[in-house]
Amino acid sequence: MEKYDVVVSVRTEYIASQSTPAESRYVFAYHISITNCGTEPAKLQTRHWIITNGNEQVQEVKGSGVIGEYPYLQPGESFHYTSGTVMDTVVGSMHGSYQFLADDGTEFHAQVRPFTLSVPNQIH
Repeated sequence: MEKYDVVVSVRTEYIASQSTPAESRYVFAYHISITNCGTEPAKLQTRHWIITNGNEQVQEVKGSGVIGEYPYLQPGESFHYTSGTVMDTVVGSMHGSYQFLADDGTEFHAQVRPFTLSVPNQIH
């Protein structure tokens, strides 16, 4: 078992009620689950997202914490939250990382592999 091992899983959702396709406005939610699979307690410090729309336009988002919180995770503990993004294409992707500070003073990153945001039943 690794000392610093945070695993992130993502589930996405298209929010039709907030989207306006006629204006190329597509709203997506992403449900994040962050689990400390390591042996060292750690606190989330920052987030860094790279959002790419269907036209390969890239937007970077950096900030402190997530949804105004800085979850502190003991080994085996998880934190769940939901956030969202707006795109001007029916499909896009996101990836990024969270920076953590372990109790022993070590800073490390938890990578978020690329995931797709897409309007259901669209053919590309």
